[in-house]
Amino acid sequence: MLDYAALQAVAFVVREGSFEKAARLLGVTPSAVSQRIKALEERLGTILIIRGQPCTASLEGQRICRHVEDVMLLEGELSRELPALPLTGASHSRITLPIAVNADSLATWFLPAVSEFSRQTSYLFDLLVDDQDHTAELLRTGRALAAVTANAEPVQGYRSFPLGHMRYRAVASPDFVRQWFPQGPDAHTLSNAPALIFNRKDNLQDAWVRLVTGGSVNLPSHWLPSSQAFIDGSLLGMGWGMNPEYVLRPYLETGRLVELSPAHAVDVPLYWQIRAAASRQLAQLTERVKAFARSNLNNSA
Repeated sequence: MLDYAALQAVAFVVREGSFEKAARLLGVTPSAVSQRIKALEERLGTILIIRGQPCTASLEGQRICRHVEDVMLLEGELSRELPALPLTGASHSRITLPIAVNADSLATWFLPAVSEFSRQTSYLFDLLVDDQDHTAELLRTGRALAAVTANAEPVQGYRSFPLGHMRYRAVASPDFVRQWFPQGPDAHTLSNAPALIFNRKDNLQDAWVRLVTGGSVNLPSHWLPSSQAFIDGSLLGMGWGMNPEYVLRPYLETGRLVELSPAHAVDVPLYWQIRAAASRQLAQLTERVKAFARSNLNNSA
């Protein structure tokens, strides 16, 4: 029989980031939490918690966290079917779902999807933001229960569902275009005009440049790690950037932003991956995500 008091201690420390916060949720002292984890680590002969600010899980600790999440989801389902069934104090804790999502999806269609689901259930969300090409890594390491990702191939132990394509277009303010691209974008003008880049993982601008020029260009860049800052930076004439077509429409219609090359767009396919062991319990969440994606993403690419 597994020592679930110790397993929950590991999972709650990782989820909350500290022994003190985990202890409050479990209704015990931080010393008791530490003793449970230490005893389990000694029994397994490996480190489960990497102490720090915040505390994080080792590879073995991540596997325990995934198991505890799955057990809590199953217990929650069972308690709804058998409300008289006695559960431990920790089992009564509201379940937090760690979900990885790219910033542009979070800023546009994804939050309404999970908000609707949260209003209908007791689940809480821990949204982990990363580039769509990298959110699958959060699944592989066990940090996320589900993810919006650009990877179609399901991570081992997960199910994958296509959502559609997020279409990106290169835009800038009219004054910026007149200054830097009077004859349109080419390799020379792009090597001089400032570009807006989200972070070091962002390759959308490079993909668009290859479409337009047929090669690579060294882009002088502003780094703006915010979806709203991308719009604001474009409006203020800081540079040109790739923005989702979904949010660009009112700015293009009023002429506050213009496209650098209307014939060229970058379509990023998105998929919803969710841990197979939890997919039945969270089927309603998957349906909500798929429905909102169908309404807001491009499905004709």
